[in-house]
Amino acid sequence: MLKSMTGFGRCENITNEYKISVEMKAVNHRYLDLSIKMPKKFNYFEASIRTLLKKYIQRGKVDLFINYEDYTEGNLCLKYNRALAAEYVDYFKKMEEEFGVQNDMKASVLAKLPEVLTMEQVPDDEEHLWEILSTALESAAEKFVHSREVEGEHLKQDLLGKLDYMSEMVSFVEERSPQILAEYRTKLEDKVKELLNGAAIDEGRIAAEVVIYADKICVDEETVRLRSHIENTRKELLSGESVGRKLDFIAQEMNREANTILSKANDLSISDKAIALKTEIEKVREQIQNIE
Repeated sequence: MLKSMTGFGRCENITNEYKISVEMKAVNHRYLDLSIKMPKKFNYFEASIRTLLKKYIQRGKVDLFINYEDYTEGNLCLKYNRALAAEYVDYFKKMEEEFGVQNDMKASVLAKLPEVLTMEQVPDDEEHLWEILSTALESAAEKFVHSREVEGEHLKQDLLGKLDYMSEMVSFVEERSPQILAEYRTKLEDKVKELLNGAAIDEGRIAAEVVIYADKICVDEETVRLRSHIENTRKELLSGESVGRKLDFIAQEMNREANTILSKANDLSISDKAIALKTEIEKVREQIQNIE
């Protein structure tokens, strides 16, 4: 399905050990710009997170927020430094011998000495932690993609309506162009008759002038290309793929053709339609910026 570049997704994964919440949102961007805010202990997973999300997102400025709570109670352990304790005992014996003082060292006193007993955090099971995190990430990404698809469907319907309107304007230009030539020929003949005051008219010269004028105002090539661009845009929209960049290029080409039609127009009605075309194309380009 066609996807918008704006989207939002959120998921919480709660187990007996952890609670991991993932929230992601995105706005327009030419490329994929992924910003991740997460606890330091998840830095190890950053490359894996980016790889996972690239399966769901091709373009957009995406902000990802990861929050983490640890429910484990026994995540700290006591570490006994036997070698350091032995050194303390040896030095106490030497002090007893050298200074003649009583060595009243007890185990409880020894345990309080620096670095003999220390508290350390039990290392997390990274594989298990990634399993919980990746589940939350995928669920949030799926909701994120769904929100993009819903918005993308609205964009598609809006753009298809604009393309239909543009096709109507192109049809008007195609129908009006031959009428301009006929009107020009009539005006030219009337003017020549007035100047010749009843003398015979050189039909060949009239035809030649009409051909020169027709060449100046002819927009057949432009309307054919413009109609082709409109149909290609419609086809890409209905394909449901990530076509934002391609559609942006096609819109630029449509604008170029509309500019040429406007520059060649020697008729007020066609000028009005060309201006309206340019306005509608600009609206289409603005909407295309929202498509992934």
